[in-house]
Amino acid sequence: MTLVNTVADLVGRTLAELGVGYTFGVVGSGNFTVTNALRRHGVPFVAARHEGGAATMADAYARMSGTVAVVTTHQGCGLTNALTGITEAAKSRTPLIVLTADTAGAAVQSNFKIDQDGLARSVGAVAERVHSADSAVADTVRAFTTAWRERRTVVLNLPLDVQSQIAASANMPPNAPALQHIRPDGIALEKFLELLAAADRPVFVAGRGARDAGPEIAELARHTGALVATSAVANGLFHSDPFSLGISGGFSSPRSAELIAGADLVVGWGCALNMWTMRQGHLIGKDTTVVQIDLDSAALGAHRPIHLGIVGDSAATAIDALDALDKAPVRVGYRTDAVRDSIATESKWSQVPFEDLSTEHSIDPRLLSLELDTILPTERTVSVDSGNFMGYPSAYLSVPDHFGFCFTQAFQSIGLGLATAIGTALAQPDRLPVAALGDGGFLMGISELETVARLKLPLLIVVYNDSAYGAEVHHFTDPDTDRTTVTFPDTDLAAIARGYGADGLTVRTARDLDAVRTWVSGPRSGPLVIDAKISSDGGSWWLAEAFKGH
Repeated sequence: MTLVNTVADLVGRTLAELGVGYTFGVVGSGNFTVTNALRRHGVPFVAARHEGGAATMADAYARMSGTVAVVTTHQGCGLTNALTGITEAAKSRTPLIVLTADTAGAAVQSNFKIDQDGLARSVGAVAERVHSADSAVADTVRAFTTAWRERRTVVLNLPLDVQSQIAASANMPPNAPALQHIRPDGIALEKFLELLAAADRPVFVAGRGARDAGPEIAELARHTGALVATSAVANGLFHSDPFSLGISGGFSSPRSAELIAGADLVVGWGCALNMWTMRQGHLIGKDTTVVQIDLDSAALGAHRPIHLGIVGDSAATAIDALDALDKAPVRVGYRTDAVRDSIATESKWSQVPFEDLSTEHSIDPRLLSLELDTILPTERTVSVDSGNFMGYPSAYLSVPDHFGFCFTQAFQSIGLGLATAIGTALAQPDRLPVAALGDGGFLMGISELETVARLKLPLLIVVYNDSAYGAEVHHFTDPDTDRTTVTFPDTDLAAIARGYGADGLTVRTARDLDAVRTWVSGPRSGPLVIDAKISSDGGSWWLAEAFKGH
């Protein structure tokens, strides 16, 4: 039996054979050997500047590539540095391996010693461990299988004393285990079909769990006369459907919100139907029937009462429903000519009139977003950070499909947007990557601007700069409130960007965007940071909705 040098090498080789797509990390002494093992066995590696950024890059890459990604960290402090990104991934059910070193079992006094298993479980991740040289392959396959089949973030601990053990090369694992498409229960499916038959105005809302079921859901919607919409994380799934309402929830346009609220049947496909997607429940009428379809039985009815819960894969459920309706006539339902015409002319935010708040020194964020939408090529990805600004790129920048929009917002942390855009850019290299950030989030995650410049990514970084943590400024509206803790002097972010090796541009008026047109036309050999000095919106429309749930 051929010997592999160490367990660290065997773990790296096993993950490579299983088909992980990319590795991100900050390399320290604890994860040096296993990171090089991954590289040696063909897994590309990106060196981040902070473990938090590395975790978010891996999260975004996994979401936007459809493959399992890896983030690798040093024991103790490396893992805690990555924790916010890991929490976001865990809450988002991202298939991700956090391959972290751990202290040796006997090193009870080590400065790096923490309860890494407990830490992982506390944020919703699955804790796994490589126990020995004999079990290394089985332990690694188990962690990968959990991540892939169950769509979970798995923290795979690799203790230092186990890493260095000499390991015999076992038979390598087969290709990645196939996902199991769980079919719905027959009785539940029959009840679902009855509800569809009784509905005159059905609306389907697809979420994260249905991102791989777009064609099947769209066909069932066509057959049953349903309008289609998505949660924010599935934005773009029904981009070309003339009966698509776009994002359901706080980002909905007035007309889209009106049509969703007018439904007599709402079906959530892999969608939590939470306060964000349903506007605290205001998008569900008091007499509306609610159906929820999810692989996780615990998700059914978790956020609101439902009339029917179906445990099943979204695509499999839609296919089974279509098979049962094979000889039934196609229904008009909510898909009337009048509704289609109103969607075409009123459902997009770009079609909603607004008072331009631009001044000589600042640009209205709506105007900025509209102008960028016309400048940028259709084949793009948009990664959005958190903040008062976030509705503008989400609502005004169109995307070609669900692989064009990455929204790391399950933990509602600011500062993840730039790292999100790096992972997205690597997952979708044939599209122009766009990062939409607030000034607070940009400065919080700015260490990864060096990573962008080093990789020479043609990334357009749009900073909606109001020199504040805008959400707090606009939320605490009492005139006697002291807001100096959340407002800051104007910062020349374009100059800072140039210091990192990127191009920098200050935008105060629409005329200043001519330089963006020049950059887009090529050769786009590196990143461009737009420091957009935006006018105050007095608090964005979506913010008012969001804070109702706080």
